[in-house]
Amino acid sequence: MNLFISVLLLGLCCMLRYPAVSGSKEKGFSRLFILDAFTEAKQIVDESYLYSRQKSLEKVRNTDFIKPSDILRLMKQPKRMAREAVRAADYMEQTLRIISEKTHHVHKRSINATALLSEEELKEIHRLTGCAAQTLPPPCKTTQNLNRYRTANSVCNNLINPLQGASNTPFTRWLPPVYEDNITQPKGWNPGRLYNNIVLPLVRQVSNQIFSTQAENVVGDNEYTFLITFFGQWNDHDLSFTPISPSIRSYSNGIQCDESCERSEPCFPIQIPRDDPRLPSSPKSCLPFFRSAPACGSGNNAFMFGGVPQVREQINTLTSFLDAGQVYGAEEALSRELRDLSNDAGLMRVNERFQDNGRELLPFSKVVSKMCATRNRILNTTGLEEVPCFIAGDGRVDENIALTSLHTLFLREHNRLARALRRLNQQWNNEQIYEEARKIMGAYHQIIVFRDYLPHIVGMDAMNRQLGRYPGYNPNVNPSIANVFATAAYRFAHATIQPLIFRLNENFQENGRFPSIPLQTAFFTPWRIVFEGGIDPQIRGLISRPAKLNKQDGILVDAVRERLFAFTSKIAQDLGSLNLQRGRDHALQSYNAWRRFCGLSTPKDVNELGRVLNNTDLARKLIQLYGTADNIDLWAGGIAEPFVRGGRVGPLFACIIATQFQRIRQGDRHWWENMGVFTQAQTSALSRVSLSRIICDNTGISRVPRNPFILSRNQANFVNCRNILGIDLSPWKESKDRSSEEASDEHGFSQE
Repeated sequence: MNLFISVLLLGLCCMLRYPAVSGSKEKGFSRLFILDAFTEAKQIVDESYLYSRQKSLEKVRNTDFIKPSDILRLMKQPKRMAREAVRAADYMEQTLRIISEKTHHVHKRSINATALLSEEELKEIHRLTGCAAQTLPPPCKTTQNLNRYRTANSVCNNLINPLQGASNTPFTRWLPPVYEDNITQPKGWNPGRLYNNIVLPLVRQVSNQIFSTQAENVVGDNEYTFLITFFGQWNDHDLSFTPISPSIRSYSNGIQCDESCERSEPCFPIQIPRDDPRLPSSPKSCLPFFRSAPACGSGNNAFMFGGVPQVREQINTLTSFLDAGQVYGAEEALSRELRDLSNDAGLMRVNERFQDNGRELLPFSKVVSKMCATRNRILNTTGLEEVPCFIAGDGRVDENIALTSLHTLFLREHNRLARALRRLNQQWNNEQIYEEARKIMGAYHQIIVFRDYLPHIVGMDAMNRQLGRYPGYNPNVNPSIANVFATAAYRFAHATIQPLIFRLNENFQENGRFPSIPLQTAFFTPWRIVFEGGIDPQIRGLISRPAKLNKQDGILVDAVRERLFAFTSKIAQDLGSLNLQRGRDHALQSYNAWRRFCGLSTPKDVNELGRVLNNTDLARKLIQLYGTADNIDLWAGGIAEPFVRGGRVGPLFACIIATQFQRIRQGDRHWWENMGVFTQAQTSALSRVSLSRIICDNTGISRVPRNPFILSRNQANFVNCRNILGIDLSPWKESKDRSSEEASDEHGFSQE
């Protein structure tokens, strides 16, 4: 009798815990079954996060050698609110995976969970995992501050769609993604999978055959300075950051991603081809690669109900606007951490231990690690300690010392503006000084990018067609960063990287004391700023030495293709392979699909591709690798195109980049030219900003080119800083008797 009762109870339990065998949506799943799947998923994700964090910190705190994969992983971790957003998305993905696996046992065949879940069941999972909270638009109450200043995370820039362009939201898609299972598996996930009846080539194989550069083929650009390269990186770090998965091991089977060549979420290793010139080749030979972290979805973009599968999207942890977020941060908590709140001066926090010839340096991070301490130490009261990393609005601040120098330059400019505004308006408090200086800095970046930088990249045709006169704010234009822009097109500057970081003396000659250094020795070395001459030597190098010219027989220098993040002889990363693998991870459509999107021709054979590339030999190589032009990875084809007139990218990347900036400008309620954002007098003053003057005001450099992006044949043509006008801040002076209400009226805004 007891046995009969036990069997009966077990049967009832199974009925509750598993879906009906028919799998019909009318019968659906029990709530207990869904809750159990979520609980299991939550435990798996939480344990993986905890384990991964402990292991990762252990590797950068207690070891003298840090692997390149450790550097890359830690640099690209989601932090603060971004981490919580990614955690919710991982709960969602793993809950659906577990439901799929359990239903597979019942149905004896592979079924995607969302094919069985009803809309209400999907909504319940969305709520349980926390994704509903992540995608719920906040109310935007129109207040004086919301009208006058951006929020740190750009929520409520668009008052109709408050999350549009905000940080910690999914990248937008201009073309649908192409996943191997139509949901989440990236291109190349399943060995032997055919595309147009052909297997895709290994990304490292493409890198070796297409991107490799012989030393003699590294040629300097005869028109543009090295500033083009690092300002591009600086600008990119204002617009997009794609974190990788916080887990270093597989969610489903626990394998370590950097110790195995097995593909198992989030591990997506880069396989090494036979006869690789640098890396050992075997079935167990690969470069570690972690998939980008997923996003919860936007409610009308990535997550779809009614039986349509949830398609994986990636998260952008930065705002989509030109708002100098790399200076200020894209979340309120980080923004406050970077500020000096000890007085009413509206300043950014600076280094309390060191200065650069009397000028400010970035503050040190409070995170204890050896990631930035691979070469030097500093003496404190208890003995020697490692040099910490710097901290800034973007976590990649320490990636190389040229980028660090730009971060330092604009930190100083904020503080210079804040001090000037305080002298003009003694009645202003800390908050108003900070916000007004931040607002001016945002306008600086918008002007410099559109007026001084983009024409040299996308060429005058695209500028005239898409980026000419400001058309006004349009709340119906979505400014969100497109996946294709962040993952492919705006990585064009990788092909302009020189193998050296140039460090020059006051006469713009090689610095005898601190000479130019190989790029691979400039990664994560803030101690070079502290102990080797500050930022001036690097800034001089950026404005007077050429960028590398992207040539079809010299696309990537070895410093990034063979020695990326290599501090020792251990295996380094390959930027070319990383770019292609990331494009596949994000399910970007092919080169030809994107050319079709831009209204360009879609070459089908060697002859047609040869005409597009103006290079039949290169076209033949690509066709041999990919089997057909329709299989070519976007970055591989796009980076190989001849330049448009006056630009430094081909027609495809010019189209994608111009389209993105067109949308960024038109969809930004706080754009500097939008009616009411600044007064007419302030707008007139801002239009005279110059990057040369910013360099003059914040360094010890006394001679600069008028346009620091243009390579000067003769440094005798450089202009004395005394002859470069700064902007007049007098339009920001408020009369003391003017009421705050009047000030609010003057700084109103227009949605038209």
